[in-house]
Amino acid sequence: MAMNASMVSQSEQEQLIEKLGIFKIQGRDKRGRKVLRIIGNVFPAKLVSVEALGKYLEEKIYPNFGERPFSVVYLHAGVHRGDNFPGISALRSIFESIPVNIKDRLEAVYFLHPGIQSRLFLATFGRLLFSGGLYSKLKYVSRLEFLWDHVRRSEMEMPEFVYDYDDELEYRPVMNYGLESDHPRVYYAPAVDYSPLSVYSMRCIA
Repeated sequence: MAMNASMVSQSEQEQLIEKLGIFKIQGRDKRGRKVLRIIGNVFPAKLVSVEALGKYLEEKIYPNFGERPFSVVYLHAGVHRGDNFPGISALRSIFESIPVNIKDRLEAVYFLHPGIQSRLFLATFGRLLFSGGLYSKLKYVSRLEFLWDHVRRSEMEMPEFVYDYDDELEYRPVMNYGLESDHPRVYYAPAVDYSPLSVYSMRCIA
């Protein structure tokens, strides 16, 4: 029987988020702002509740921003609906739980390797889901080389699968750059042992 968030305690869910390294404040962008790196394809959407995620962010991430502006780098390669996408209502709940002072200090979200489905989704629901001007701060970045125009490369650690996906784009027509990462054939997240406190393989992240 497949496990879900109701079968795992909240403290275990928080430990799982920590072990997977989904959220990490790492380096600075070209304007000197701290960067929160988010790895989308290891997010265990079926095992983590909105409440556990919100508590983890409140206790482990938000305090590290201090009082200064910050930016986010979101790694989308390998994200698939049903595996590591929490759903529309969950996304809205997560966003609404973010304190106003944190939202106000978020100045840019660099969305690396957006797929066509994610672009269409955000074009349709982005302004409804994300109030307070966040949608206008979203910046699509189709290739790693363009991310380094905004983020200090020497300070940002990238999982190996991100480089692999970026290399694959060399063999695609220019019009397709960054538009296919929602396709199920591309870089699945590592498999999960669904026992409590189990974690995704971090071979590509270590």
